Amino acid sequence: MKAAVYYEGGSPDVLKYEEVADPVVGARDVLVKVHAVSIEGGDTLSRGFGPAGPTPYCGGYLAAGEIIEIGSDVTDRHVGQRVTTAGNGGSHASLRAVNSRSAWPIPDEMSYEIGACIPIPFGTADDSLFEFGKLVAGETVLIHAGASGTGLSGIQLAKRAGARVLATASSNERLERLKEYGLDEGINYVETDFEEAAKALTDGKGPDLIVDSVGGQNLEKSLRCAAYRGRIVAMGGAGRDAYQPDFSVMSGQNKTYVSYFQGAELAYNGARARANVQRLIGDVGKGELRVVIDKQFKLSEAAAAHAYIESRQAFGRVLLIPDNI
Repeated sequence: MKAAVYYEGGSPDVLKYEEVADPVVGARDVLVKVHAVSIEGGDTLSRGFGPAGPTPYCGGYLAAGEIIEIGSDVTDRHVGQRVTTAGNGGSHASLRAVNSRSAWPIPDEMSYEIGACIPIPFGTADDSLFEFGKLVAGETVLIHAGASGTGLSGIQLAKRAGARVLATASSNERLERLKEYGLDEGINYVETDFEEAAKALTDGKGPDLIVDSVGGQNLEKSLRCAAYRGRIVAMGGAGRDAYQPDFSVMSGQNKTYVSYFQGAELAYNGARARANVQRLIGDVGKGELRVVIDKQFKLSEAAAAHAYIESRQAFGRVLLIPDNI
């Protein structure tokens, strides 16, 4: 099969488009002919760190396509089924093998491009807001990196739940576009200190919930900025900031901090987490939630696609499409 692989960590140009061995299909696996790959922020972070397995290493979390083979013990999926998949590596390829539990059926009328974008961004946003963030109608939530896939998902979900939605982004143009998806008030973090702005927008109180995908110093400011008894849910580290936050800034405020990782929830509380992703796929299929696709690249252009994401120009998802599709 063809795949975008790397032999060492580094900048996007470590990605090479090569012919590699087809994936091995285990007894509980399904083999998927990939039609669309959604690139996650974690994909670019992992590439920077280096191969997580034998080289040539094929990374990537999300891909959608058609099942062309099932393992001997698979009873919950079938050949010809249209699915979206999530896994720790292997998405940047024309074929992908994953455990059948990590392959969610998608409606016939849903494109593979849309389907590929749902499991991690919407699943992470939904859990961060509700399962772990305990957001309820009437509260104010601040969502960092509002123009990211998870940010756009979170804005829609929070607005649908009756919350007041604040978000950060790097330009006024992006913030204006986010209003279409439910943003109430935007904060341009390039021009404005988000902590001061969020306090001003909440009459000095601070947001009831802050979802922080940036980490580092940004997270420390989120810890300080949240309201009395506020909640801070940290997921991801898009800011690539090694700074270790000082948690004492929450002292005396009875605040709650949660570090969230969807992979752990799928591993330890899988039945709930998998059902939640399937529910969100249905919501997208019914038009209640929207996937925003910014740009598509060929799989052979994976290096350029990663570079585009790291340039922070994207508004929504960036996809890879196998060259033979």
